Amino acid sequence: MTDLVAASVFFLAIHLFVSGTRLRDALVQRLGERAYRGAFSVASLIGLVWIIHAYRHAPAVVLWSPPPGMRPLALALVFIAFLLAVIGLATPSVTGVGLESKLTGQDTTSLIRGVTLISRHPFLWGVTAWAVAHLLENGDLASLVLFGSLLLLAVSGTMSIDAKRRRVYADGWSHFARATSSFPFVAIAGGRNSLSSALREIGIIRPLIAILAYVLVYYFHGRLFGAPLT
Repeated sequence: MTDLVAASVFFLAIHLFVSGTRLRDALVQRLGERAYRGAFSVASLIGLVWIIHAYRHAPAVVLWSPPPGMRPLALALVFIAFLLAVIGLATPSVTGVGLESKLTGQDTTSLIRGVTLISRHPFLWGVTAWAVAHLLENGDLASLVLFGSLLLLAVSGTMSIDAKRRRVYADGWSHFARATSSFPFVAIAGGRNSLSSALREIGIIRPLIAILAYVLVYYFHGRLFGAPLT
């Protein structure tokens, strides 16, 4: 369990205390954007492999028994997670890596399209839904550490990215942020965006890919992770 806690602390630390902070700005200035991104990607990969390996070898320490009938809710949350994450990854956005410089333009209206109308951080909210689903279904200490860490990372990541974009691209970000929302559907509920426009611009291919990915993971979950869902 010590190894899992250490891996989680490392993975959280490089994201919470480096990415999106002024330390990141200093490192980029010193190393250059490309070198920094390369080093951060390697550190993130190391942390991810470490945390997965530690989780698989963590002792079984049961803290509570999940409430009965929780499986349908958990599966529904994971389905939502796949939709948000896959569609988010398939949609270019200024909250992603490499496109933030578009915020320097005078008009950011063209940047608010597709799933961005629903949330400017669809992938991270997808990870959030996925982590919550696994916390609902697993009452052991190792799962609490792993999925709790990823939940904290995803939620804090939305705020960290917003803070970084606001700091570097103040004017362009201000307009973009006012026209969108971090939490899904808030901008639509507030009348700042249209759900019909979002669905039309998302199209059918991205959701179909997300559904296919969900079905495949559902079917092979037992073989991949040792925990069959059926």
